[in-house]
Amino acid sequence: MMKRVLLTLIAAVMLTSSVWAKTIVVAQDATWPPMEFMNDQKEIIGFDTDYVRAVAKEAGFDVVFKNVAWDGIFAGLDAGQYDAVCSSVTITEERKNAMDFGIPYFKVRQALVVPKESTAKTLEEMKGKTVGAQIGTTGYFAIKKIEGVTAKSYDEIGLAMEDLFSNRIDGVVCDDPVAAQYALQKAEYAAKLKIAAVLDTGDEYYGIAVKKGNKEVLDLINKGIAAVQAKGIDKELRAKWMGQ
Repeated sequence: MMKRVLLTLIAAVMLTSSVWAKTIVVAQDATWPPMEFMNDQKEIIGFDTDYVRAVAKEAGFDVVFKNVAWDGIFAGLDAGQYDAVCSSVTITEERKNAMDFGIPYFKVRQALVVPKESTAKTLEEMKGKTVGAQIGTTGYFAIKKIEGVTAKSYDEIGLAMEDLFSNRIDGVVCDDPVAAQYALQKAEYAAKLKIAAVLDTGDEYYGIAVKKGNKEVLDLINKGIAAVQAKGIDKELRAKWMGQ
């Protein structure tokens, strides 16, 4: 009888564990260093990746990452192909109408990267020139607002930076940590490129996106973010990936 009771208790514990050990699949476009990118072993790494792992640990869920191209990443979320997107996603009113966001976790600005010999200090001074950005990003939208500047879209920011490095375009606009990664830290680019300006695009924050109405996943993510921020883990990750 005692053995039967013990086995029943073990089974109950295992059942409870399986109920609570929820796995959340998170999509990232791994082309955006230092936030999310691929290492030499073809693994997704970066600030956002580590941040989600920390959120998962604090909230008590497992996480699986899925590399998804930016131009289809939100459609995949809406179709239920994954549970969340954490890929340097700026929270905008338009996006809030289509999806739900967790607690904002990173303040970001847009930066203009140009060749070192350029005298431009604002995006407005790039009139008559071609400026690149990743398609569908706030950087691309910022360029489109400036009359006289030709906006060129790219599937990946690295392709835009390569065109700038090779003198095929005149500038690139992207999030400031990404601009710093290419213009200041990437050795082959640092000698030739510089950050000319930080653009005034208002208060811009990254958020983890979930499908509209998915309160279960959103609550878990917010629980984890709150703990990560309270413990200062986010500051540790910023120092690891950005040195500040």
